[in-house]
Amino acid sequence: MRIDAHQHFWRPARGDYGWLERAPAAIVRDFMPDDLAPHLAAGAIERTILVQAAPSEAETDFLLELAARTGFVAGVVGWIDFEAPNAVDRVRAAAARPGLLGLRPMVQDIADAGWLARADLDPVFDAIVETGLRFDALVRPANLAALGRRIARHPGLRVVIDHGAKPDIAGGELAGWREAMRALAATGAYCKLSGLATEAAPGWRPADLRPYADVLIEAFGPSRLMWGSDWPVLNLNGDYAAWSDAADALLGGLSADDQARVRGGTAAEFYGVGA
Repeated sequence: MRIDAHQHFWRPARGDYGWLERAPAAIVRDFMPDDLAPHLAAGAIERTILVQAAPSEAETDFLLELAARTGFVAGVVGWIDFEAPNAVDRVRAAAARPGLLGLRPMVQDIADAGWLARADLDPVFDAIVETGLRFDALVRPANLAALGRRIARHPGLRVVIDHGAKPDIAGGELAGWREAMRALAATGAYCKLSGLATEAAPGWRPADLRPYADVLIEAFGPSRLMWGSDWPVLNLNGDYAAWSDAADALLGGLSADDQARVRGGTAAEFYGVGA
């Protein structure tokens, strides 16, 4: 079973996608299940993980409603306010909602690069571990040290790093990111093979992404690496078919079984979803 482990839907008129106000016009429109379905059919992808794109619980409600009536959506990674006085209660309430698989604060947009390591967030992460929710880490390289400290304090936390932590592929930065990702892989964290095209220069080819993909394959291995499209953000610097084909090329050195894990099996295991 092929799974797209990271995709979004949004309706800008809902009003809580502040970052879309600064985004290129190509992605400032509605993106809904009927828009994604043809891409999934063309790629023989059966299930998806629907991920939040707005820092509001109202958007999570919207996504859960969509998921409930969209057969290919296996579940939702939502959002709560981690800094709210009742954040622990919000985590527990979220965990009880049908279809809610995990939580994702938009760490990359938080000015404090060390936010993830703040001690006052410990009870919130304790609640995530207690409830069995997954944690999607939307981070950049500057956040990786703090993420490592967070994982060290919560060894039971099931963490997946979104988009390979968004390395500066266009700028050619590799060495520092590589060492940080190897260190995080040693903690048992998972990682998404997603978002790399967006970080590359326009007109990218698979060869431009290969040094970064190779780091992720080597560090996390097929059992902790999962493919995602990051659609429709992907449309800023590529398209669904091109990224899917590129991923197949980048994974071509793996056995058929290992390729199948990256393209579906790892996501099914991590998020606890099936056919």
